[in-house]
Amino acid sequence: MKDKVILITGASSGIGRATALMLAKAGAKLGLAARNAHALMEVADAARRLGAQAIVAPTDVTRKDQVADMVSEVLATFERIDGLVNCAGVGVIRPIEQLTEEDIDRTYAVNTKGVILVSQAVGAAMLKTGGGRIVTPVGTMGRYVMRGSAAYSASKWGAVGALKAMATEWQRSGIGVTLLYLGGVNSPFWDGIDMKVQRDKMLSVDDAAQAILYALQAPPNGVLNEIVLQPESHQFI
Repeated sequence: MKDKVILITGASSGIGRATALMLAKAGAKLGLAARNAHALMEVADAARRLGAQAIVAPTDVTRKDQVADMVSEVLATFERIDGLVNCAGVGVIRPIEQLTEEDIDRTYAVNTKGVILVSQAVGAAMLKTGGGRIVTPVGTMGRYVMRGSAAYSASKWGAVGALKAMATEWQRSGIGVTLLYLGGVNSPFWDGIDMKVQRDKMLSVDDAAQAILYALQAPPNGVLNEIVLQPESHQFI
């Protein structure tokens, strides 16, 4: 990954932060985006201490104008984008009778619309420079459901459909799309969710980051379209 330019959304915490630091160690140049500018600067400083070049672009991925500015800033600094990691997301796991319209709107706005807007903008840039890799951790709720996941699963399934459609349009263009179906990851995702879970049995954020790095390193003439990574305690569930 040395000198590859990678843009990471949701880079201020969780899987995004772990991915940024792992890529920094691998020698990548980083564009880091999230809404929390202060936390983003802390991640950028940590990446720089590891020897990486890193810029921050505070961004709300649901705003097309801010997404355009984010991509323009990365291109102005590094001239290209070799990889995109879509880590920005929100989690709402709630019984259907308790699900609010605000829950639905917020989940769709970030998890579906945000992924589409960012991938659209970065894909357009990649088409001009010979391609790249787009990796999106959609989670296993992008292909399965569980109790309380009506809005969350729907938003992830929407992102999956959009990314698969984009991939068909980008065939033979050099852009590869990877969907990463992660099982439970012990990340801040669970902090605000009222559900009994065994976080010590989950994957770590570093496990997730390692899978993302693996997808980004696929050979130029091949694409890891879909990867399923589950905790050992779940296996094929």
